Amino acid sequence: MTRPALSTALSATDGDAFRPTPARPVRLRSRSLPADTHFEPHHHAWAQLAYCSTGVLQVSAEQDRRAADEVTYIVPPSRAVWIAPGARHYVHVLETAQFRTLYLHASVTPPGWTGCRVLRVSALLRELVEALEAPTLPRERERLVGALVLDELRHADPQALGVPLPAPGGDKRLRALCEAVLRAPGQRGSLAEWAADVGASERTLARLFRAELRTGYQQWRQQAVLAHALPLLARGVPVQQVAAASGYASESAFSAMFKAAMGQPPRHFQAREARQPSDYMAEP
Repeated sequence: MTRPALSTALSATDGDAFRPTPARPVRLRSRSLPADTHFEPHHHAWAQLAYCSTGVLQVSAEQDRRAADEVTYIVPPSRAVWIAPGARHYVHVLETAQFRTLYLHASVTPPGWTGCRVLRVSALLRELVEALEAPTLPRERERLVGALVLDELRHADPQALGVPLPAPGGDKRLRALCEAVLRAPGQRGSLAEWAADVGASERTLARLFRAELRTGYQQWRQQAVLAHALPLLARGVPVQQVAAASGYASESAFSAMFKAAMGQPPRHFQAREARQPSDYMAEP
């Protein structure tokens, strides 16, 4: 797994103090982390739910322990990433975050959850996580709240919010294209426009996307655009500018795509100080 060089590295091993056990299967760790903090690639025997009540995270993880490829997830406060036991992963804080990490014993992993996935954070799940933060939480109450957390996770809506990347030993042309799009998602839109740059035909690249990433180019590019747009919105960049930077000719077209993918308009994900009173009234 590769990652960019960042400014502040933290060890993942100090999380052992929060190790879940069969008697305490749900443990919570809360931290305030500045932007550009990162955790080195690691894995552990328990599952993890990466969530931030404020800020934006980037989580890269093995898509499946049986596969060599990885997925990069952009995680705003309304979403969380489930990381399966044993999955190798690392975290990069894109915007200053109130980081909430749920450690879950492998014995309580929902059936079939062998890979990683993005989940919608419901209002109830958000409140349950906050309840676990109480400094003097009695053990019995921790057990009851933890059981509710597990039930809410099992019923959480999965979200398509990951950008799969080719395996290190995969086709170099496909990796070159993916990296170019991630650097500048608004530069070009079509697969044909990118094909000449990487030395492959449009048909070949379309086949490689299906074979190596199990998705089509347009679906993959939409995820790359969302991954690019969410941190910009979190910084308070106007939606019109985010749309232009994402390759959209109009704010309305970008907003329609964004709401269809995320379930909420772009302004919902902006820093609260950058939003207008009318924005709050318009939200569901």
